Amino acid sequence: MKKVFATLTVLAMLAFGGVAVMAQDEAAPAAAETEQMVEEAAPAAAPVEAPAVEEAAAEDGGLVALHKALKTKFIEGGAGFMAATFLCLVFGLALCIERIIYLSLSKTNTKALLANVEAALKRGGIKEALDVCRNTRGPVASIFYQGLSRYDEGVDVVEKTVASYGGVQLGLLEKNLSWITLFIAIAPSMGFMGTIVGMIQAFDKIQQVGDMSATVVAGGIKVALLTTLAGLIIAIILQIFYNYILSLVEGLVNEMEDSSISLLDLVVRYDAEQKK
Repeated sequence: MKKVFATLTVLAMLAFGGVAVMAQDEAAPAAAETEQMVEEAAPAAAPVEAPAVEEAAAEDGGLVALHKALKTKFIEGGAGFMAATFLCLVFGLALCIERIIYLSLSKTNTKALLANVEAALKRGGIKEALDVCRNTRGPVASIFYQGLSRYDEGVDVVEKTVASYGGVQLGLLEKNLSWITLFIAIAPSMGFMGTIVGMIQAFDKIQQVGDMSATVVAGGIKVALLTTLAGLIIAIILQIFYNYILSLVEGLVNEMEDSSISLLDLVVRYDAEQKK
């Protein structure tokens, strides 16, 4: 469900952006006609409202111009390679958003959890402590639950269980990161492939025309540069998200290790009290 939610979020953002641009394209002529009617109907008020209207029109015109420029460069770069690099961005961002949501929901107030577990051990023993862990969200609580559930087998078993299940939770935290690194590598590779194709096109035109003029090779060189630029930009964007996700994972791992040590201390003290 989290993956589906993340993918739908990205698609909704893209769809909303496209609708907004289409609305701007359709609203531009209507805005111009409305401005003309206002100027004709109220010439005396025109000098007061003209700056605001002109500023809004200039802003809308700038957004439309930017969209048209991006669309033009997308077509000039070659629809096949540009679409492939854009799909790397879409899928990569979908995975990044899914990981960010998952890791954000995995955060736990470890100090409060340790305090609750300690209080539960004093009140009702292991059973009540297990209930506290079961009702708490996050990998730290899951590690606590697995360790405490094996208390009857001895403190050594609890320690081994905590260490083993910590590795399982680490694997869950790092899930899909390899796919993100794949898209980070594919995006510039597709751009470089487009560069090779563009240069081949340029040399083909030179061979056909028999001339080395700039006009002949300009089209192929433009394709080469545009695809390379698109691939590098997409790789940079995904790399930023990837490093942010790694920082989240490292923070959670540190919390898991520190809280696991604290849990073992609680279990040792509880076991010593039970043997008295």
